[in-house]
Amino acid sequence: MSDFQKNLEKYAELAVKVGVNIQKGQTLVINTTLDAAEFVRLVVKKAYESGAHNVVVNWSDDAVSRTKYELAPDDAFTEYPEWRAKEVEELAENGAAFMSVVSASPDLFKGINSERIANFQKAAGKALSKYRKMMMADKVSWTVIAAPSPGWADKVFPDAPAEERVQMLWDAIFKATHTNVENPVQAWKNHDETLHEKVNYLNNKRYRKLHYSAPGTELTIELPEKHLWCGAGSINEKGHEFMANMPTEEVFTVPLRTGVNGTVSSTKPLSYGGNIIDRFTLTFENGRIVDVKAEEGEEILKQLVETDEGSHYLGEVALVPYNSPISQSNLLFYNTLFDENASNHLAIGSAYAFCLEGGKQMSSDELKEHGLNESLTHVDFMIGSAEMDIDGITADGTSEPVFRNGDWAF
Repeated sequence: MSDFQKNLEKYAELAVKVGVNIQKGQTLVINTTLDAAEFVRLVVKKAYESGAHNVVVNWSDDAVSRTKYELAPDDAFTEYPEWRAKEVEELAENGAAFMSVVSASPDLFKGINSERIANFQKAAGKALSKYRKMMMADKVSWTVIAAPSPGWADKVFPDAPAEERVQMLWDAIFKATHTNVENPVQAWKNHDETLHEKVNYLNNKRYRKLHYSAPGTELTIELPEKHLWCGAGSINEKGHEFMANMPTEEVFTVPLRTGVNGTVSSTKPLSYGGNIIDRFTLTFENGRIVDVKAEEGEEILKQLVETDEGSHYLGEVALVPYNSPISQSNLLFYNTLFDENASNHLAIGSAYAFCLEGGKQMSSDELKEHGLNESLTHVDFMIGSAEMDIDGITADGTSEPVFRNGDWAF
């Protein structure tokens, strides 16, 4: 067996055993594209070998998706199949685990009317809101992983020989996900423990606010009184651990919906809706985004902010050291799953209920009362750099260093 095939096997095993941590008798739902077919077949095999009762694979094809955006009538993008939403709700309610294998080209929908993209994102968000709330409250196990496609590999390695690009992206993914070590499952357990040391420190501190300072960024974020920092592994309502993102280098919590003030500048391109948004700034007053500027993709960014009322506010605050392995690779992946793990980031839109004490059991209204944001969308964007300082401000106003020059200060 070649080294590549060995790594592919280990990666599939990681996805099943650490990502969704499939349980005996459980159903696994995989959402993927045809570009990942070889890898997904391996995942299906590993899932059944690990005791899965059923594996449901939902295939999509990037070329077909692009054709629809080019040729379908406008009203095709204002609707989302009700049966599909009901299907995932029922699967989730019956305890299924969910895996997304992302591989689309960051430029898949470049040149497409941005209103079509915005309309479909909104329609899907509305139809899937119940399902997404279950995910954001850790009711079910879920994971997002990646597999290369030619279009994505071309974007990441434009100067490499064309026939080598996909393999180079596979190698980068294996490295970022700790797949290329002797015992990846154990490596992930060790990584989980390391991240939880930072989580425990921050939860003991109970900072009232975070203050960010960097070129183009001067921002203060207030945190809810009962916020919880989280990182790496999560636990579903049945008590089973899972890893929502692979890779992951972040520890994160929720902001107070109305407690964000100042301006923040992006430090990496954002791949959203098959387009690139780059070199942008957002200005906040009492939590609300009041100004949006971007050198590339400004219209798409503005439409993202206009998705609903909640998309004018933040739902996540995440800390990632600049010296994280993905950052040190000096690769720009043009994929949020990877790029957010090379950089401090924030998320426009919905907040994670599990980042609040007792939040998993709260209703939407109760979560709002505690200062959490609700939206049809949740989109991470990168703001970290080697020049970023972050201070934690305690209830009595004491300011303590959390980050200095883009790295942990404790």
